[in-house]
Amino acid sequence: MTIDTLTTNDLTTQERRGLAAISTPDGHMLIVAADQRNSMKAVMQDAPNGTSAITTVELAEAKADLVRHLANHGPAILLDPEVALPAIPDQGILARDTALVVGLDASGFETVNGLKYTNYVPGMNPRRVRELGGDVAKMLWYTRPDKQGLDDRVADEIRSLTAECAAEGILLIVELLTYKLEGESDEDYAALFPTLVADGARLAVACGAKILKLQYPGSSAGADLVTDAAAGVPWAVLSAGVDHETFIVQVRDAMAHGAAGAMAGRSLWKDALSVDPTKRRELLTTRALPRLRELRAAVDGE
Repeated sequence: MTIDTLTTNDLTTQERRGLAAISTPDGHMLIVAADQRNSMKAVMQDAPNGTSAITTVELAEAKADLVRHLANHGPAILLDPEVALPAIPDQGILARDTALVVGLDASGFETVNGLKYTNYVPGMNPRRVRELGGDVAKMLWYTRPDKQGLDDRVADEIRSLTAECAAEGILLIVELLTYKLEGESDEDYAALFPTLVADGARLAVACGAKILKLQYPGSSAGADLVTDAAAGVPWAVLSAGVDHETFIVQVRDAMAHGAAGAMAGRSLWKDALSVDPTKRRELLTTRALPRLRELRAAVDGE
């Protein structure tokens, strides 16, 4: 599925331009995800010569290098407004032909009646995305569609933010993560997982979502379920912390069964974020960048 085949929840002209900006010339979404904060610090702490306390300054420098030596070779980069923005575009680090996706979600989540809910970074809204130079916005929601319906807080938030972004002329990527409930067995959750991913997509689409960022649903059959649930709305598979080799297999399978692209973070850079800047540049160039090129080939079916 490419950007020319959208059949439901139609995009405005401005939103189509945003989708084109985050896609390869062949029309498939490809975004380097680097909006992580706490998890990126953990990766750096675990790296050789890492320290127990990565400072915000060190994290910002790592994100800047990730843009310079990796993301600038792809269609788009997803960054956060707490550490990376507005410094990276203001300092001329972001290439003019690499689109900027601005993440709106704060780190972590709150739990209400056993269900997870994310919050916005303070002060973030579609207008602020524009002010930060963003081409596209992204918001994360945790979902358990077997426990949440169209009257849930998640549904209300998706409807509201989708409308606000459309009014501002900003394309919104709706990212969904399903999760295991307290007391739920691994076996029961695994059995439900493909349906949870698909039903989450169905819920988001019913609330007006126009682009989806989803977990790989486990199999070709699961991907078929998601594509059916998305009802023509393009969905991209996220890497969810798996290794690159595993993610490439998942992406190729998802693309063969209706996905429209991929958004990858740790699978690209998690073993390249050395605290030492010289070593980090080397690893991003010799290890992460070839992975990005392989990922591009996977989404484009090469």
